[in-house]
Amino acid sequence: MTAWIIAALISFVVTFVIGQLLIPKLRKMKAGQSIREDGPVWHMSKQGTPTMGGLMFVGGIAAACFTVGFSGLREGRWGHVILLVFALVYAAIGFLDDYEKLKKKQNLGLTALQKLVLQLVVAVVLALLLRHVGFLKPELYIPFLNRSFSLPEPVYFTFAAFVMVATVNAVNITDGVDGLAACVSLPAALCYTALAALWGYTELGIFAAALFGGLAAFLCYNFNPAKVFMGDTGSLFLGGAICGLAFALDVPLILIPLGIVYIVETLSDIIQIVYFKATKGKRVFKMAPLHHHFEMGGWSGKKWSEKKVCGVFGSVALLFAVVAFLSVYKRYGG
Repeated sequence: MTAWIIAALISFVVTFVIGQLLIPKLRKMKAGQSIREDGPVWHMSKQGTPTMGGLMFVGGIAAACFTVGFSGLREGRWGHVILLVFALVYAAIGFLDDYEKLKKKQNLGLTALQKLVLQLVVAVVLALLLRHVGFLKPELYIPFLNRSFSLPEPVYFTFAAFVMVATVNAVNITDGVDGLAACVSLPAALCYTALAALWGYTELGIFAAALFGGLAAFLCYNFNPAKVFMGDTGSLFLGGAICGLAFALDVPLILIPLGIVYIVETLSDIIQIVYFKATKGKRVFKMAPLHHHFEMGGWSGKKWSEKKVCGVFGSVALLFAVVAFLSVYKRYGG
């Protein structure tokens, strides 16, 4: 337990210090976010807020993994580094996307096809690597039932790649108001840390605890009014970390309760698009994803502040993190 607390503290401190250095540098480089013109009009005041701030918690998490997790590396336990590298590759895809947006001075980066192909390749490689090192097998554990069902390897790895890519993009969609993605991801990091502690996965626990510490420090800069945005660099890294931990612990279906906010946000986007096209212009939500719907007044007509969105969505995420923990804690005889 001490190792995980130290990992969280190191990640928090390093992330916070990097933020002090990085934000002025990003401002100097004019690395400002271009705001979507079809978003809430009051978001236009955020135009120019530095982006790619996710680099700060990437640095904090890496520092924790290579310091607290050093003894594990010497003994050949590489789980935390595999997850770090996996998330870093997604961060690199996000960085390319952010860079293209900054270069074009608009909220358009890599094409959807380019991102999808890159994300799929990374997902397949991680699934095969986790299989190779023994973290997962082609069996699907069913939460609450405490049972596993064997699947043909091609089916399982197709499923794994789909879930990984879907999770990464769902986290990216959720990153739409100040502090939201970090607020709803903190309970997930805490849940993973608790499960790793219960099951004796020291290195995975170090990574999960470092994720918690890094996000907590990032919120010091990202909570409304945000001084910096995580950008696709941060949100894709975060998505990779969230889904990577689920597969490394061999409980991928935990992502249903644990990622309930990501799922609902993504579904709201899909429903809006499909309904809009089917009805030639009608909408289910005032604006999608769902956080914008509540910002615009929701169904009650009363507008939610960004702080309220974070508070409510974060509370829902915390509640479902508890549900997620209870659904799988018996996985290894806990």
